[in-house]
Amino acid sequence: MKKIFRYSLLVSLAAIMAACSTVPLSGRKQLALVSDDQIQQQAAVAYKEFLGNPNTKVVTGTSDATQVKRVGNRIAAAVNQYLKAEGLSNQFNFNWEFNLVQSDDVNAWCMPGGKVAVYTGILPFTANENGLATVMGHEIAHAIARHSMEQMSNQYALQVGAQVLGMATSGKSTIMQGLVNNFYGIGGQLAMLKYSRGNESEADELGLMFMAMAGYNPQHAVAFWERMASAKSKANSTPEFLSTHPSDARRVADIQKLIPRAMQYYKK
Repeated sequence: MKKIFRYSLLVSLAAIMAACSTVPLSGRKQLALVSDDQIQQQAAVAYKEFLGNPNTKVVTGTSDATQVKRVGNRIAAAVNQYLKAEGLSNQFNFNWEFNLVQSDDVNAWCMPGGKVAVYTGILPFTANENGLATVMGHEIAHAIARHSMEQMSNQYALQVGAQVLGMATSGKSTIMQGLVNNFYGIGGQLAMLKYSRGNESEADELGLMFMAMAGYNPQHAVAFWERMASAKSKANSTPEFLSTHPSDARRVADIQKLIPRAMQYYKK
């Protein structure tokens, strides 16, 4: 039985080593152990349930709601055109939806498959259409980069790694097993945070290119992130190495470096 279990783990590890996909535009390889199509199906159901929830107030018929749909559709069209030109459109059969939701939360998100929600609480920080394009481009980039699929794949890989570690320490003392498992758990958590920070930076990069492709000036992205940074309370700030997001200073600096490249995609 132990031999069968060991063989199964080796097969799983081999599959982990072999399973990967490529992020459009950035070209980064990522782990792909779960079905992105299945995730999109589940996301579509979750999005429908979210919109149908009595506590969710979808804003319609206002200039803000119209702006959200206009910006979203422009970016989606630009993204679709880019994917088609790169021969990738068959991999991203998104059914785009854009809705403005009444909420004081400073938030916006895009589910796998292109299901987008923008909260009214973030509009004072977007300030204008370019600022809104910065936010929506960033969130759309998460979906195009398949970050949800990647995070789930990384979690699965960590679980397999824990099983392998358990086998390796099975003959050790209980204290030794506990120490190893504890350090592995801490290391795994920090690794996942690093992956999250990397995903955020990649979404900044892709989002900047996407908004430029859609005809929004990427130079306005810096002002938006600076407004967001100024609104944060320093007392509640989290050290970057324990955060899922890059520090504000690093984010702004990285975006400034990317602007010359983004301007190559910018068409007024």
